[in-house]
Parts: sequence; C-alpha cells; structure tokens
Amino acid sequence: MTNRLAIGEVAEKTGVTTHTLRYYERIGLLAPVARSAGGRRAYDDGDVGWVQLLTLLRATGMGIRDMLAFAELTRAGEHTIPDRIEVLQRHRDVLDALLRRHTEHLQLIDNKLTYYRGVTGAAPERTRS
Repeated sequence: MTNRLAIGEVAEKTGVTTHTLRYYERIGLLAPVARSAGGRRAYDDGDVGWVQLLTLLRATGMGIRDMLAFAELTRAGEHTIPDRIEVLQRHRDVLDALLRRHTEHLQLIDNKLTYYRGVTGAAPERTRS
C-alpha cells in the first residue's frame, strides 16, 4: 500500500505552501492528485518526489514555462526522454554560466578584502565554512 499524505503534510515535508501545491496542480505542473473518500487531496510518494524536483528547479531559477514544458514531456511518456534531457541541459548550462559569474565576483570581492585588510593591518581573511 502506498503511503498517502494530506496537503499539509506534503507542505511540511517539502517546504512548499499549500497554496503553491494547489496552484501547481491547477496549472498542470502537478498531475491531478488522487483524492480520499472525503474528497481531500491524498499525495503519494511519487507526488512528493515530483514536488521536490519542482522545488529544486524553481530554486535554481527555472521559469514556470520551462517547468510546465518539462512536466508535459514527462507525462507524455518515455519517448520524450531526449527532449527532457534537452530541457534540463539548457537549464544546467544557464546555471553553469551563473555559477562561473558568481565565482568571478566572489574572487573580486576576496581580492578587495585582502587589499583592505593589508592597508589597515586588519586580521587576515577568515576561513570559509
């Protein structure tokens, strides 16, 4: 038997608000969620995993439009895997470019901190955790 969770439990487990879960279902990011005998949403482990993936994609800056395209491809079946790879690869490329830019910016800030500490005789740079 598959574990079923109420919307509040899924919200707590994933960090996504109940409002967002309903919104994701309404716009098609989430397939229609099963309902209990009382008509309440009853999420299974697959639904929770999908919400976690959507959360990761959103947190890394993927737009709703691209997330919807990915969701539609996923629901369309295995034959769309090459297209799904393309969507994820494009997103990865964007993230990689952003990470490189941030790394360069961090280095410039570190250089400026080193300079200022040298000028003022302040303590050397703290180690990063």
